[in-house]
Amino acid sequence: MSSYVIPMFIAIIMIAGLFKKVDVFGEFVSGAKESLGAAFDILPALIALMTAIGMFKASGALEFISGMIAPFTEFLGFPEECIPLALIRPISGSGALAVFESILSDVSPDSFAGRVASVMIGSTETTFYTIAVYYGITKVKNTRHVIASSLTADITGFVLSALTVRLLLY
Repeated sequence: MSSYVIPMFIAIIMIAGLFKKVDVFGEFVSGAKESLGAAFDILPALIALMTAIGMFKASGALEFISGMIAPFTEFLGFPEECIPLALIRPISGSGALAVFESILSDVSPDSFAGRVASVMIGSTETTFYTIAVYYGITKVKNTRHVIASSLTADITGFVLSALTVRLLLY
């Protein structure tokens, strides 16, 4: 049944267009043209973000910062292996997946760090990427409290990931 959902949805759109006498293909092309314009508008922000991520990782800053905050996170019961993931996740989804894969290959997926990393990947957001894309497309300049509240939510997700895994699985 689930394989018929999308074709049925397309058929419903086509039938509704026929009844309302709407040029469905023309509207589709118009929407695609607008989407390409939006993609072009956010491209500079995405290029800057990807460049910054590459520089952050290549410079060794990720490892340096991870080492600096490891004693604090160890006190909280947060696994040291997951610190780079917590640092890169708000910035880049693809970078976070690479770090996540590295964690799983270095330690077992069934280890505490592997499970915490798995919960973190599923329960946190690529904050800066999302803000860059959505605010870039809507041309919002003043983010006000969005970044602070989003990073607070990310930190809460990181801490609760470790706590939840410890309480439920260990």
